[in-house]
Amino acid sequence: MAAGLLRRVLDLVELLAGHARGLPLQTIADSLDIPKSGAHRLLAELVSYEYVRQDPDSGRYLLTTKFATLGLKHLANSGVVDVSQSVLNRLAEQSGELVRLAVVDYPRLVWVAKAQGARSGLRYDADMGTEASLSTSSTGIVWLASLSDEEAVELVLRQGFRPPGTAGPNAPRTIPALLALVAEARARGYAWVHETHAAGTAAMAANIIHPTTGHAIGNVSIAGPSARLTEAERDRLAPDLMDAAATLSAVGPLSDYLAALSGRRARDEVRSA
Repeated sequence: MAAGLLRRVLDLVELLAGHARGLPLQTIADSLDIPKSGAHRLLAELVSYEYVRQDPDSGRYLLTTKFATLGLKHLANSGVVDVSQSVLNRLAEQSGELVRLAVVDYPRLVWVAKAQGARSGLRYDADMGTEASLSTSSTGIVWLASLSDEEAVELVLRQGFRPPGTAGPNAPRTIPALLALVAEARARGYAWVHETHAAGTAAMAANIIHPTTGHAIGNVSIAGPSARLTEAERDRLAPDLMDAAATLSAVGPLSDYLAALSGRRARDEVRSA
């Protein structure tokens, strides 16, 4: 398959992944800036392999569960969830909040596993498999803290700052504001954000460090309503969070897999060559 055609197929899949109810053919063609006939050929090919289906009533095209199945199968075979779930469950029980595992898939940071500690009342939750916002989430900030300021800024500018109205009232809008949060995370040893990712929420995160390279290859976080996850609660939970991160860092197979996924070792070898 030609590189240009493959890129269009992947763009199409990513577009449909963001619209669970599907999209009409014309909207797909307009979004991808390709002729309607070209979009129809791509969709027909994906339909033939059962990765996409067309709703017979609305005519909309949507992804089947086949891509999700592949992703889940890959995670299962990697051992990431099996190895980490008991650690996440324990931290969720200790905190009574949502605990998530994010992995570095350079230059992205993706949530791949979670445990919910809140049994009643206010619950904060988020979809797995989504890319973390580097500038507003504790997950993103703590990873940026493991990098140089130059690389951190480069990654955030590549992803983009969250537009006004799509993040919390304390979300950083400038590079100095972003670097201030990053510096605080470096000094503290973990990230803490309050109403940056979304209004009424707070979160904290610590990096999972590869035992040999010293690179951050993922992180573990606690997130919840800001009315409950206060600074006092943050201080109480910090030792538990750091212990969970240290435990995950010490698991050899998990660390090796995440290090390979992040691509950091390969990039460093190229830079030092």
